[in-house]
Amino acid sequence: MKVLVGADPELFVRNPNNKQFVSGHGMIQGTKYQPFKVDRGAVQVDGMALEFNIDPAETAAEFFENINTVRARLQRMVPGYELVADPVAEFSDEVINSQPKEALELGCEPDFCAWTGEVNPRPDGAVSFRSGAGHIHIGWCDGADVRSKNHLADCYAMVKQMDYYTGVHSLLWDPDNRRRSLYGKAGAFRPKPYGVEYRTLSNAWLRDPRLIRWIYLATTRAANDLAEGKAAFEKYGELARELIDNNVTDWPTKHKLDIPVAVPPAQKAA
Repeated sequence: MKVLVGADPELFVRNPNNKQFVSGHGMIQGTKYQPFKVDRGAVQVDGMALEFNIDPAETAAEFFENINTVRARLQRMVPGYELVADPVAEFSDEVINSQPKEALELGCEPDFCAWTGEVNPRPDGAVSFRSGAGHIHIGWCDGADVRSKNHLADCYAMVKQMDYYTGVHSLLWDPDNRRRSLYGKAGAFRPKPYGVEYRTLSNAWLRDPRLIRWIYLATTRAANDLAEGKAAFEKYGELARELIDNNVTDWPTKHKLDIPVAVPPAQKAA
């Protein structure tokens, strides 16, 4: 099965001198609806964060190169600042109060839960922190009707599979559960004409080159195993949902999941 893998991670802007987060609003060109094209992808402002997306990749090497190329380009666009892959960024009241309405809005477009088939609740923007996503885009088709029952069924299956192959493993390097009060609960997705956007993961996998490669390999393995009839969710039911939504970071000591992907290295926050 031919699978293309993309991503659209978010990074936060930080002052390197006092280590305080600042808003990325207005810092670069590019918006959600008109991203600024760069080599191997595009960049844009997303609320108070900066986001980059990559061209879809057919190999782990291409995925790795796309991520590094676009991320480096984005960093050069904000000289004098650090771009950090933190799942949660705390902003001062001064920064929050200085933002225009559009920079504070959350959940402008709904996403869905593959486990229930329902729309996820819109997050509450009246908090002092923002969450950084590391969504994965998985392509296996072209021009699908995102409202089609058949395509949605394929999306449900792929997203549940991803919860087992990547979501539960992410708890090992991303234990901060505050992000999931806004975004990133198990099974979160948006259907796409080319496949699906898996929206459970944070940006924490950007912290280590090994994790970047692992994300690609685990994603393609999930898709290919599913195509071969090896659906983890049929074997384990909703266990992945329970582990992710309850932030069970020590799940390997409690559950033996026969998922054929190597356990990735655990990484702590920078």
